[in-house]
Order: sequence, then structure tokens, then C-alpha cells
Amino acid sequence: MNIAIVGLGIIGGSYCKALKAHTAHKVIGLNRTPATAQKALEAGAIDTIGTPESLAEADITILCMYPQACIDFLEQNGQYIRKGSIVTDAAGIKRAICPQMVELSKRFGYIFVGSHPMAGKEKNGFDVSDADLFMGASFIITPCGAPQQAVGTVASLALDIGFGSVKITDPEEHDRMIAFTSQLPHVLACAYVLSPSCPNHRGFSAGSYRDVSRVANINARLWSELFLENREPLIEELQELNHNLNALFDAIKNNDKETLADLLEKGHSVKQRLGE
Repeated sequence: MNIAIVGLGIIGGSYCKALKAHTAHKVIGLNRTPATAQKALEAGAIDTIGTPESLAEADITILCMYPQACIDFLEQNGQYIRKGSIVTDAAGIKRAICPQMVELSKRFGYIFVGSHPMAGKEKNGFDVSDADLFMGASFIITPCGAPQQAVGTVASLALDIGFGSVKITDPEEHDRMIAFTSQLPHVLACAYVLSPSCPNHRGFSAGSYRDVSRVANINARLWSELFLENREPLIEELQELNHNLNALFDAIKNNDKETLADLLEKGHSVKQRLGE
């Protein structure tokens, strides 16, 4: 197939490199900054630098941009996408964009299949993209009414480039679970490193500090958009976290060893039962 990747940052660049490493598909790369597209071409990550007009050649177009930028791109360039071809995305939220993405697909005649690769790094940009970034990771699909054949094509492509599993869900469940598994840890990490103790951690820290603080190395503009677009599920998770933190706070403040041990054991039991 001809596959167009729009946005050659860490996710888009990794898609390009994975496709070249693990498939025989032709990769067309589009990027707002021409120098990045040229870098991808010189690295062998793409076969050609594309333009909006070249989307007419693509069997699949993968949008690897901020959520609102995906919508803006399609509104401006949807006319060039071949009718009947597949468009998917890599956005970390779905409820806020899927209705508009579906409407745009109907307007321009292509097929939209929502998707979200559950992989990434703390750093951004093409330079840190990796052909093996997706190895063993989960790939989430929100079909949004797309034909089963198109959903199957996107799922098969994900497995071809190294994803370990494909999860089919709807935008509501996607956003509810992502609020817990991804967004809440980022909020927690940022809150943690805002402590005035943080600058003095060296020499006192080991794995616990590293594990909790790791994702505080955050793309503030992107994650602000993700948090606010998914604020209702995220607020629910934050309320639950606050409830649990307050319970622990009260037990420590009141020197209530029995309650504290019970709360800690509950957490230990949940983690042990899940086995991961």
C-alpha cells in the first residue's frame, strides 16, 4: 500500500521507521517543517516527501498531530484525500474529536477509523523516533462506524509493525480508561515534582523517585489540550485520587497505624492480584 504519515514527530516518525523496517509499503511523509521531512527522507524513514495533493495516492493516511490539528488539517486538505481510502489518527483523546472526524469523512468521501498507539517517550521530535517504539504495545481502535474491512486493515497494519495487541472500544470507554492509565499519572508526576524538596533529590533518590517523576518530563502544550478535552473523566479520576490521598493523609496525621496498614495492604493486594 501507499501510506501517508502526516506529522513526523516521535509518533509519526516511529510509524515511518516501523513501516520501512517491517513492511514493504511505500511511505509518504508530510510535515509542517520541511527540514524535518528532508531529515526523514535522508534517514530512509520515508520514500518521498509528500504534499496535501499527494494524499490522493495514499491507501491509508495516518494523522500524527495534536487532536485539534488533525481536525484542522482535514478541513483544509480533505479534498485531496482519495475517496474510499482510510484515514486514521494517533490522538490520545477520542470523544472530543471523533464526531467531527466522522463528519469530515462523510463530507470528503474517505473512511475514518479512530486509533491510538499506546506508546511513547518523555522526549519529542523525529530525532527520538524509533522503529521499535511500538513493539509489544497495545493499539486501540475506535471504529466510529467504519466498515469492518477498514477496521481490519488498520488492525492488521498495527500488528505488522510490532504492536502486541489490538483493543477495540468506543470513544467513551477509551477516554474514561485513558484518564486513569495515562492522564492521571502525568498529573500526579507533575504535582509530585512541584514540591520544593524536588531540586534537592540527588543523593537521596533511587527507583521510587525515578518511577513516579518520569512522565513529568511533559510536552505542556499537548498535554494541556489532552487534559482539557478529556476533563470530565479526568476530574472523576482526580476526585478518586484525592479521596484516597486524604484517607492516607488522615491516617498518618492521626497516628492511626491500624487504618494506615489496612489502606497500604489494600493497595498492595490490588497490585499483586493484577500481577503487573
